[in-house]
Amino acid sequence: MYNAKVRNYQKEALKTRVAGADRYEIIQMLMAGALEKMVLGKVAIEKKHFEAKAEHISKASAIIEALRASLDFEVGGEVTENLYALYSYMLDRLVDATMKNDASIVDEVSGLLKEIKSAWDAIPVDVRMETLNQQSSESSYG
Repeated sequence: MYNAKVRNYQKEALKTRVAGADRYEIIQMLMAGALEKMVLGKVAIEKKHFEAKAEHISKASAIIEALRASLDFEVGGEVTENLYALYSYMLDRLVDATMKNDASIVDEVSGLLKEIKSAWDAIPVDVRMETLNQQSSESSYG
């Protein structure tokens, strides 16, 4: 009963956070969520809880797939192409981790995503706002 109430509270808090977030913050939340699911997946592999492993790795994969699908090739150029390839590699490696029950592969993917996230987190707020304002202007005139 208590856990259900806590989960409901967490879901509502997340909905509120997402509702007030800009695109950069949503990407940050997605990356953090994928990292969290990979940690849980790794622990499940180590404890031989294979059903939990499958659930957590599957959710991490779905988040990485969503990140890959959100890439804008018209704006990002070579960086976007490289990110697409890296996300694709990460998805393939998570399949390998699931098939082999290999926590070290999960660590590898987590390390890659942490690097991407740290670069994303380092984008200055003023640059974020300028980009968001440009995109808003373009979409209202386009």
